Amino acid sequence: MKTQSGFTFRVLGLSLAISMLTAGVTATSAFAQQSGATQQEQALATTNELAQRHYRRANTYNNLERFDEAITEYQLAIAADPNLADAYRNLANIFLSKERFNEAITMLARFIALQSDEQSTPLVASLKTIGELLRRAERFEESIDYDIRAIAADPRDESQIHIMANRYDNAGDSDKAIRIYEQATISIPDNAFMNRNLGRLLEREGRLQDALAQYQRAAETDPSAQYYRELVQNIEARLALGATVAQG
Repeated sequence: MKTQSGFTFRVLGLSLAISMLTAGVTATSAFAQQSGATQQEQALATTNELAQRHYRRANTYNNLERFDEAITEYQLAIAADPNLADAYRNLANIFLSKERFNEAITMLARFIALQSDEQSTPLVASLKTIGELLRRAERFEESIDYDIRAIAADPRDESQIHIMANRYDNAGDSDKAIRIYEQATISIPDNAFMNRNLGRLLEREGRLQDALAQYQRAAETDPSAQYYRELVQNIEARLALGATVAQG
């Protein structure tokens, strides 16, 4: 009995020691995790503070028109916090004033990528500006998506829509001009003139059925305009003639 009792006590003692050791390891691990999280939070706070310090200094230089120093400080702010959107926008404006257009494009693209509100005034202005810069540089594959977003964000800027479409069309890229007017007809469906312009491009490309659909929509939107009804009649006559020739 004594042997069994001694053995039992030793087993219980060993189990207790293991439990205490396990609890100690768990507590140490939890403390380490909490400490690590705290250190990360402190590091992040320090980084954000550093970014804001450079950003405020850059704004001061910018207001004083000491642009080279402002550029350096904005770049330091971005290095500390790559998500500091306004620093990209302010850098873009400085580069625009210095006619350093490629650098302005890069900064605008980064600013736009950080935006979530498609209707905000800074975003709309940035979309229009980067689109114009890219079109000037004939970087049409890049500009078209920004232009489409700009129309969706501010569809009532009709003059801008025509400028975009004409630029693509004059450069021989009618597909992109068509895309511009397609977006315009979606964003401002009550504007018959946009349907007319889209129809004109489609007709010129030989897409007569698609052109007819646009002319018909224009005539429906503005039934008082005889001009749109005549466009519909002309296309219908061309399609009828084409069908007759095909049958003959």
